[in-house]
Amino acid sequence: MNRALRRAAPVALAATAALVLAGCAGGSEPDAPETTAAADCMDLSSGSLSDGVTVEGDFGAVPTATFTTPLEADELERTVLVEGDGDDTASGEVVNAIVSAFSGTSGEQLFSQPATITAGDETVFEAFLAGIDCVPTGSRTVTVAPAATLYGDQGNETIGVAPGETVVIVVDVQEPLKPAEWTEDVPEVEFGAEGESPTVTLPATPPPAEFQLKVLEEGDGDEVQTGDNVTLHYQGTSWDTGEVFDQSYGGEPAQFATDQVIQGFGAALVGQKVGTKLIVTIPPQYAYGTEQSEQNPLGGQTLVFLVEIEDTAPAA
Repeated sequence: MNRALRRAAPVALAATAALVLAGCAGGSEPDAPETTAAADCMDLSSGSLSDGVTVEGDFGAVPTATFTTPLEADELERTVLVEGDGDDTASGEVVNAIVSAFSGTSGEQLFSQPATITAGDETVFEAFLAGIDCVPTGSRTVTVAPAATLYGDQGNETIGVAPGETVVIVVDVQEPLKPAEWTEDVPEVEFGAEGESPTVTLPATPPPAEFQLKVLEEGDGDEVQTGDNVTLHYQGTSWDTGEVFDQSYGGEPAQFATDQVIQGFGAALVGQKVGTKLIVTIPPQYAYGTEQSEQNPLGGQTLVFLVEIEDTAPAA
């Protein structure tokens, strides 16, 4: 699966965010983005290159981008293709987005996956920050990103970006994600003895289309906040295959921040209390995206996670 935004999450939970972190994907670390002192927004403007990109496809789905190739840029350009009607994103805010990247050389799609990005985060590549910076929720943006704002002279071989290559990035800035209550076709859960893995039995029904959560046992500890570092046990099952693809049971609890994992997993944790046991079903658009590939084997699959929250703490 693609890891060009973020690192340091368990293998099966690492998000596209592994692709956007500066210095994580084989590229050079870019300079911090320029901001204005008053609004704390990046200094961005559109240009002939970003204005010349045509994007088609429904908002929140995998888009197509058409532009003249090879496309080579010297400066970062951003065009707001669709202006949303929600609140403007602000520095420090955790933003849910669909991020799609295209090769400036060939025009081919490099990846398209959900991502959680903190606006103004200096550890995130400038090119990805530009797509979510100071725009209303519901907006679609296109950014033309020279190599200096991304993977530099090293490129990113994992996702097919050549050294020094310009990349076109389309971002759909989404509303905050919240799960619905899961009341029908909830899997049966049997917890094992201490140190043993639980058993999750999926019903013989099609995967739910909605992002849903059921609290199996409510805790009474501190409430998980956005960006918290959470300690927990989890087990992930694919509704499509019925197989457990990853879990922490049988070892030490996992620990990571709510904004360092796939959208649906992080959103399932926020607002829950320490001690809570829950099960959540996450459709592809809030997990690893709708397209499966050799690099993204869980793409297109509905995932079910059983979670036991053991502790939470504010990010350092």
